Amino acid sequence: MKILLTAPRGFCAGVNMAIECLDLAIKTLGAPIYVYHEIVHNKHVVETFQGEGAIFVDSLAEVPQGANLLFSAHGISPEIRELAKQRNLFAIDATCPLVTKVHLEAIRYAKSGYTILLIGHAGHDEVLGTMGEAPENMILVEDEDDVAALDIVAGTEVAYLTQTTLSVDDADRIIAAIRKKFPAVHSPPKADICYATQNRQEAIRIVSAEVDLVLVVGSQNSSNSQRLKEIALELDRQAYLIDTASDIDDAWFTEVETVMITAGASAPEVLVEECVDYIKQRFGADVELRTIRDEEVHFNLPKELVKLL
Repeated sequence: MKILLTAPRGFCAGVNMAIECLDLAIKTLGAPIYVYHEIVHNKHVVETFQGEGAIFVDSLAEVPQGANLLFSAHGISPEIRELAKQRNLFAIDATCPLVTKVHLEAIRYAKSGYTILLIGHAGHDEVLGTMGEAPENMILVEDEDDVAALDIVAGTEVAYLTQTTLSVDDADRIIAAIRKKFPAVHSPPKADICYATQNRQEAIRIVSAEVDLVLVVGSQNSSNSQRLKEIALELDRQAYLIDTASDIDDAWFTEVETVMITAGASAPEVLVEECVDYIKQRFGADVELRTIRDEEVHFNLPKELVKLL
């Protein structure tokens, strides 16, 4: 058996920055550090930080007055930011800069009076934060049917934005439907789907043609990880999304000669290594590295944290 270990995979620059923020916050300020929503959508990462003194909350009402708080990589709405000030919380903003870019675009379009179509998944932390920037101007669309159902007054200026972790193919289909219905629609000068999401999806499309089975390391609530599995399935490959090596079922490997292993942008490399080791030991597999694209992106720490160091 052969393992094609695909790069790029795993942590992106935004996830690296967010995890470094929480690690340094705990070391510098001491536990507990409250975190609004999961720091990133990965079970292993969340449980590790819980063991070190992080407390993940879904409401600021759970955070004591004056406590230390970190905003997750997915971004927050102005309402949450203001509530943190009212509760006198020391807040560190670990929002991914690529998510912040989408927020700033939403603010700019809203100030100009546009109706904004946000392409994304209902209930996702990133979508909630982005829509909070301009709730009266923004409409969420999840698919082409949502676009077809739109009833917007003729002459209205329309723009679209996207969640950063979408499938590029899915987004392109929805954007095409938007452009067909609103030929004069405005869009950002640069696509919103993040570089890491696009690179990992590209790797799936290229490498999966050579394999019988695709394993995506990542958690079930990770949007970008789910998209990787879905793309592999669309390409008629057997594909599974797994948190750890313990999720692997040996029955998947019946008549499998080559397996691709990749990881979503919020999955730690240690979990990938455990999966590789399991398959090597269980099936005597050899490993071949396939690098599709190099990534050298780095994001600076937020100013609130830098001042403490």
